[in-house]
Amino acid sequence: MMVSSVVLKDAAGVAGNVFAFGLFMSPIPTFRRIIRNGSTEAFSGLPYIYALLNCLITLWYGTPLISDNNLMVLTVNAIGAAFQFIYLAIFIVYAEKEQKLRMFGFLVAVLGLFGIIVVGSLQIADTNTRWIFVGILSSAALISMFASPLFVVSLVIRTKSVEYMPFYLSLSTFLMSSSFLLYGILNLDVFVYVPNGIGTILGIVQLVLYYYYKGRSRDESQDPLIVTYTQVSAIEPRVEGS
Repeated sequence: MMVSSVVLKDAAGVAGNVFAFGLFMSPIPTFRRIIRNGSTEAFSGLPYIYALLNCLITLWYGTPLISDNNLMVLTVNAIGAAFQFIYLAIFIVYAEKEQKLRMFGFLVAVLGLFGIIVVGSLQIADTNTRWIFVGILSSAALISMFASPLFVVSLVIRTKSVEYMPFYLSLSTFLMSSSFLLYGILNLDVFVYVPNGIGTILGIVQLVLYYYYKGRSRDESQDPLIVTYTQVSAIEPRVEGS
């Protein structure tokens, strides 16, 4: 790879890390509310469980034991995993006893599953086969993460309101995905550029919908906008890393 391509690849990776950091911080207002009220109320902790598993799998893919020259993939998902651990710790502390035990059980299950993936992949002697195995898992996790806002997209179309699709969250998702799309292309890594290519397309769809519906009054909607706190909280952590 030419020096200029390496520099461009690293710049794209750094940019992706920066945009992802903004996404990782997006649930902070929710957790400020939880701490202030001393209760998780109707918020769901499951999105953070899923985001943690996503970050851990993709982090593992970014290590030198699995893929080459993917430091930026490693760092962004290490940061993302740290954020999810913090969010889950706060959620468990303030949750009701039954929900506390359930969330702790999910956390243990995620760590156990990740441990199985790590140990299992290390049993694959052929490095190329190991790369493909973990790469498929990582890509599947990323694609499902990028597809999760489709609920919000359908909600925007149905209600003609962008109330639950914040502009800066959609913009950050697009910028992060497009940065890692470029990073993956320059690194010739199909397991990076394919899922982030899909994420870029979905990000564009969200931005187009935002600009199309932002000027429309919520009163024009034919259907009432009824969204529980649980559904809204499921939107917030979608960014975890690539």
